[in-house]
Amino acid sequence: MESVSEKFPILVVDDDPGLLLSIKATLVSADLPEPDTISDSRLVMDRVRRHAYKIILLDLVMPYISGMELLEMIKKEFPETVCLVVTATDEVSTAIQAIRLGAYDYLVKPVNGENLVAIIRRALERYQLRKKVEIFAVQQSFSNLTNPGAFSEIVAEDESMALVFCQVEAVAPTDYSVIITGESGTGKEMMARMIHNLSSRASEPFVAVNMAAFTQTLFEDEFFGHIKGAYTHAVSDKKGFFEAAHGGTLFLDEIADLAPSLQGKLLRVIQEKEYYRLGSTSSRRIDVRILAATNRDILNEVKNERFRADLFYRLSMYTIRIPPLRERKKDILPLVRYFLQKYGNSKTDPIESLSPELEQCLMAYSFPGNIRELENMMASAVLLEKSRILTLLSVRGLDSAVGSSSDEGSGLATLEDLEKKHIIRVLQETRGNRKKAAIILGINTATVYRKIEKYRISDKLLKDNEF
Repeated sequence: MESVSEKFPILVVDDDPGLLLSIKATLVSADLPEPDTISDSRLVMDRVRRHAYKIILLDLVMPYISGMELLEMIKKEFPETVCLVVTATDEVSTAIQAIRLGAYDYLVKPVNGENLVAIIRRALERYQLRKKVEIFAVQQSFSNLTNPGAFSEIVAEDESMALVFCQVEAVAPTDYSVIITGESGTGKEMMARMIHNLSSRASEPFVAVNMAAFTQTLFEDEFFGHIKGAYTHAVSDKKGFFEAAHGGTLFLDEIADLAPSLQGKLLRVIQEKEYYRLGSTSSRRIDVRILAATNRDILNEVKNERFRADLFYRLSMYTIRIPPLRERKKDILPLVRYFLQKYGNSKTDPIESLSPELEQCLMAYSFPGNIRELENMMASAVLLEKSRILTLLSVRGLDSAVGSSSDEGSGLATLEDLEKKHIIRVLQETRGNRKKAAIILGINTATVYRKIEKYRISDKLLKDNEF
């Protein structure tokens, strides 16, 4: 017998019976599933416990139990249920509170039928996408991918990457905005390009932008462009990033580093889907898919009000976490061999193997700089090694980093200790040049300064410290 949740996967809760009928008619006329409805908020939790709805649309202002209270209760017991809220006023604080409690989206009364249908469609897609990924996560096998050949150029044998590939494969055909999280050097941009290549926008531009170093004037000029004569040195029209990526994908790297004063400008364009070139009074429509990446804990940034919750909500229709290399142990040696082949082709006597001691140290090292650090390590090692067997002596930094850990009581150094030592070593090699160090470490210059402050690395320490 068909359950209520199968027949009515959507539940609408509102104390106005007339609005319930209107929403039901709107959804049915758009060929969406007919929703179940409740006008008494006191009956909601009992109904939800008996029937696992996929989507619940909640009015926030209701007698007896408010929509915000219901949202909190539903997400606590049924975290996978997609909840949408309806509010009478377009207050940012209300939206932020609802999002923090787990709401997927919100609508403002009077409810626009077209917006409602679009949001319900996206919510249903998101529910199906999450269920697909959850099923895959239990098995985590590359053999379960629909199109494994699409990932053939990425070196990955560890099962943790099978889940990442599944998420990429599942989200690519949609037009969702996606936030890709992961430490510096894990390959976030590569994964963004993979999403673009597997999407319907693959034949259109992929434009990558680092968000860390934009001032207000530079941001507007680079993102929106300008017309000739917009300012003194504007001698011709200029396309901005949005126009350059039109029809394709705009990748916003290090999104959490964007200044708070500029986050509102980005949000407005994403919401309105239009912008103005500097100096122009004519608006331009945009058709871009937004992919973003960050190496920070962006939820913590939102919690501490350093990143706008409403912008985070617009960007994070789906989130993919790329594991650090220390969580992908099976990938370390295959990556080493890949980089040796990449950088060793020009040698008369190419390196054919690794010494057992080196393999052991590589597997024990935590790689705070992840794949980018490993690549730089192997590129240098190829130049230093004179034989056909790569030895520990030729891999700079690895022997001291791993060796120092053996002297500690636990047998392993902490990640912070290894990161600090590696940053000091790179700064020594670059004679304190922060910009060069950032390139070697695979992070932006602003992050280098933050790490120096965090670890209290003084110029005197760089001169005195020897490894």
